[in-house]
Amino acid sequence: MTRAAVVAAAGSALPPSVVSNEELTARLDTTDEWIRSRTGITRRHVAGTEQSTADLAVRAAAQALTSNEPEHVDALVLATTTPDRCCPATAPTVATRLGLTGIPAYDLAASCTGFLYALASGAGLIAAGTARTVLVIGADRLASLPRPDDRTTVPLFGDGAGALLLRRGTTDEPGALGSAVLGSDGTGADLIRADHPGALRMEGADVFRHAVDRMATASRQAATAAGWDLDDIDRLVPHQANSRITSFVARQLGVPEDRQLSNVAEVGNTGAASIPLLLDRAYADGHLKPGHRTLLTAFGAGLTWGALTLTWPDLSRTRRLEGVPA
Repeated sequence: MTRAAVVAAAGSALPPSVVSNEELTARLDTTDEWIRSRTGITRRHVAGTEQSTADLAVRAAAQALTSNEPEHVDALVLATTTPDRCCPATAPTVATRLGLTGIPAYDLAASCTGFLYALASGAGLIAAGTARTVLVIGADRLASLPRPDDRTTVPLFGDGAGALLLRRGTTDEPGALGSAVLGSDGTGADLIRADHPGALRMEGADVFRHAVDRMATASRQAATAAGWDLDDIDRLVPHQANSRITSFVARQLGVPEDRQLSNVAEVGNTGAASIPLLLDRAYADGHLKPGHRTLLTAFGAGLTWGALTLTWPDLSRTRRLEGVPA
């Protein structure tokens, strides 16, 4: 069979601090009903000033490396919009803190679509024979990007991290990644823009329209590449931007509500962490089961978008990787 990247383990991490809608209404000109009706979000996890993107990434990755892992990790790809500094990249720090000094480790910036881009990058390293195992992480601290007094954007964003460990396998195995459908359109670069923390601007109506269209189109293309009909999809895993976008995407694809995974109400929009965090939590909760034909799709600033498929594997076996912090 053809060589493929196969999901071998998953992990996630959220900051302990939780900010409810009620706490936001105490300082913003908004209400809990307004936030929930437009976004579906009731609370979000927010990192303190002492907690970095690297901290979140290390926690998620370490959790992934406690289950069903190989003896080594050959490469690390970190998808993030909020690196800890402009230079150097955050990924080498994450790798060293995980006890993986010496492996290739790099950041990848594609906004909320970043994790799908990173999965494709990791799969490419495996397909090329450069790596046998790749740790792919999505980590973001997006709660720091909106203007503190902007009632339309502050409620949307939270912080978190998620990770998948990929190993070399074959296309006929559960967990094998399908062909990634990825795209971008720089003419929409100003629709979501943050020149520095505290300066996020977003054109909500245009973003909504582009997100629904791009995610639905990419999802159809990814399903076709996998040889699936849309009726074959057991679980739709969309980037958790807000509940209205995901509902419209699912409606265009004809995926019923009981086949949609969502945690946006509890965590908000966590950027590149959104999809891996949702996968890990849904698997742990039993809403995502081995054998489920799963479609991942995302949209973000740039503009960027993407989709890919896999049949979810059994990750129940556990074995500790020596030297990796808990």
